[in-house]
Amino acid sequence: MESAIPSHLKCPRTLPTRTPDNFSPPIPATVARFPIEAQQVVMAYIGFQYAPGTRETLVLQAEQWLISAVHSLNGPNHQERSRYEDEAGFINHIWIAYWDKPAEFESWFKLKGDAWTKDVLGESSTGNAGSIGTFIEVLTPTMDRFESLFSSDQLEGVGYLAEGLSGPTLEHFYWGAVRDRIAASQTNPLAPGAQSKIIRNGLHAQVMPQENLCLIRSGQDWTMADADERRLYNEDVEPILKAGMVFLRDEGQSIGCHANRYMTLVDNNGETIEKTFGMSWWRSLADLELWAESHPTHVAIFGAALTYLQRLGPSAKLKLYHEVTVVTAAQQHFEYFNCHPKTGMLRAAL
Repeated sequence: MESAIPSHLKCPRTLPTRTPDNFSPPIPATVARFPIEAQQVVMAYIGFQYAPGTRETLVLQAEQWLISAVHSLNGPNHQERSRYEDEAGFINHIWIAYWDKPAEFESWFKLKGDAWTKDVLGESSTGNAGSIGTFIEVLTPTMDRFESLFSSDQLEGVGYLAEGLSGPTLEHFYWGAVRDRIAASQTNPLAPGAQSKIIRNGLHAQVMPQENLCLIRSGQDWTMADADERRLYNEDVEPILKAGMVFLRDEGQSIGCHANRYMTLVDNNGETIEKTFGMSWWRSLADLELWAESHPTHVAIFGAALTYLQRLGPSAKLKLYHEVTVVTAAQQHFEYFNCHPKTGMLRAAL
């Protein structure tokens, strides 16, 4: 049984773990292992939104611009496409991009990323529901500021930057395990800072971040499931998961969740695939932990997933993963152009 924190990131603890005595997780999981020399990664959510009825030519223009951008010089090591309909009824297309070298991201951002929220599509003259809104949300955590967990040997998300997977990890399947897997938590309580602020200039908005903002991306992949397992997932698990995601989207601010997106991955042709994930911005890791441990919506999600996995046992083909990141204010960048006020971290100032 391995520790989730690699040896080169371990230090004398000043804060305790919540690992139970003589604990052995009943269901195995592994964590991503990164090169020892790795110092920092980049996680970027680059997207656009539009109201139903927006001209298809505008949507295609935005899509083609982003496709070209993520494949340009110094583009990401790994990128994925997703789509979802938000609480305002807008359609959102988001590219999730990861870099293992922040310097390459900075070069890319100067050439492409910065322009994305500077009226690159020429829509400033409209600023209405028939135009395109663009945004970029970036985290640049050091290696001690995030963790990623997998139920299978399939890497996802930031895991694509890793060298491989650990063996079965100890810090798993108990409340508080997420914090215990983040190396910075050995000595840092990761307490939240003051509320984020927004600087506006016409249709452009930039969020001035808070200390120790938390992001979770938690995903499901049932592409390998047979018909019976697919039916079981879609009938017994997904509706409960979706209810929890809707709660966080619509009512999450009351418990510290600034914003939540429940997204479906799409292939290179824009067709949906059997992979979904929720990603949400939290005021603090502690707020996320409290929801996970005690709120009825997450207790229901956890119970449904556990029942599902216990029923199918080792034959289950459903693959689960998540990544949790807690960043300093200097490790965040949020910009929005022509977006509605409930988009992403714009909600933090509502």
